[in-house]
Amino acid sequence: MSYHLLALLLIPLIGSALLFAFKGKAGKYLAFGTAIVQMLVTFAILYSFDTKPTVDSVLQHEINEAWFVSIKSKLHFGIDGMSMLMLMLTNILSPLIIMSSFNEKTSYRNSFYALILLMQFGLVGVFTALDGLLFYIFWEVTLIPIWLIAGLWGQENKRFEFTTKFFVYTFVGSLFMLAGFIYVYNYSASFALTDMYNADLNLTQQTVVFWFIFFAFAVKLPVFPFHTWQPDTYTFSPTQGTMLLAGIMLKMAVYGVLRYLLPVTPEAVAGISGAIVIMLAIIGVLHGALIALIQNDSKRILAYSSFSHVGLMLAGIFASAMLVMKGTFTTEGGTGALVQAFAHGINVVALFYCADILYKRFKTRDIRQMGGLARVAPRFAVLFLIVVLGSVGLPLTNGFIGEFILLKSIFDFSVMAAIVAGITIILAAAYLFRFYGRAMFTNGDDEVLATAKDLSDVEFAVLASLAGMVILFGVYPQPVIEMVSSSLKFIYQSMVN
Repeated sequence: MSYHLLALLLIPLIGSALLFAFKGKAGKYLAFGTAIVQMLVTFAILYSFDTKPTVDSVLQHEINEAWFVSIKSKLHFGIDGMSMLMLMLTNILSPLIIMSSFNEKTSYRNSFYALILLMQFGLVGVFTALDGLLFYIFWEVTLIPIWLIAGLWGQENKRFEFTTKFFVYTFVGSLFMLAGFIYVYNYSASFALTDMYNADLNLTQQTVVFWFIFFAFAVKLPVFPFHTWQPDTYTFSPTQGTMLLAGIMLKMAVYGVLRYLLPVTPEAVAGISGAIVIMLAIIGVLHGALIALIQNDSKRILAYSSFSHVGLMLAGIFASAMLVMKGTFTTEGGTGALVQAFAHGINVVALFYCADILYKRFKTRDIRQMGGLARVAPRFAVLFLIVVLGSVGLPLTNGFIGEFILLKSIFDFSVMAAIVAGITIILAAAYLFRFYGRAMFTNGDDEVLATAKDLSDVEFAVLASLAGMVILFGVYPQPVIEMVSSSLKFIYQSMVN
């Protein structure tokens, strides 16, 4: 048994329980300290992690204990390169998300921070579970805290409407995934991941299972046309809730597609189902970018931007999967998707934090009522620009290499699809620079600017950390690429086998 992985699972759960029971006013510091310890344990695992350049995808830090013996489900957890990357994203961003709330005028109750740690526990479970039933349970565990965070601390006049839509969409999608897993279980030896890969399903059965499981991932990403819950949820949730949703939670679906969908239903992926998904993803890429271009609400711009970016990740994953099933072995789409998922998590958390900083200065999310902030907040202007450049995919920023690999993988599959997807890079530059230019350089209200201040110490610490990662992983992305290499070779090879 790996005690490092056990610690990763238990630390946020224990911290959450303590915060629910704790009545003092220092709850946010307890939550932050817990998240820092969790991050340090993650770095300890990373230090000893071996990125083997083979297709064996040897699991490290494994836990495998008996659980539901009667239905052949085990407490089976383990870490490979793909899991390691998602654990890094989760446990690096979590303390920054908690810290970002320290300057809020709203005094969040301890239960707010307890729910963040409970969600972190669920995320760690999702990214390390190697049993289908266990994966589903942790998938649902993440839904409850984010639903409560959005519903209890979201915009008051919109709480019931958007949280109801969000819960119904995601919960129904999860039930379809459970039904798909149970169906696969009936044709396999157990809920173990490798047994599910070896389930004896014909093309018709795989197609049915594909759409059942894909529906859950399509809602979570989201994919066109299952995205209608996203703009309102991102807009009206508290900033920390939006950061968790966009920065980490949607990556569960990227991970799930690679870990569970492709190897379980390879023949369905190779057929019309895979082609439909690529078509929906490309539509979403273009649709999200065009809608973002005409938005004036800062959070809605970023919501549609996120929707557009995840469509590109999905298109790349399926483009490589279909090429593999046609005899051309490549992992480029999966590599690009994971590298971009990691970069997107950092960038979108930073962007939503920038939107929150702007809201505190201008008391509005309407970018038409902003302007001139660069004159009085130069530190913010520089850090905001770095984040925007990363989101646009400028070379030597973290958004470039993943986007480049994704477009290359889509180009290898279809030149036309790559051209359409490539247009969104231009559109992304248009709507993000429009957002930045309006807030920073247009003529602003002199009375507002007279009282506006540059970044506080907390704001600077959070934003500078995120901007630093934009540059660091842009200049030197190779460790991330090497980390996921063996996992992706194993997954795509499992499709062929």
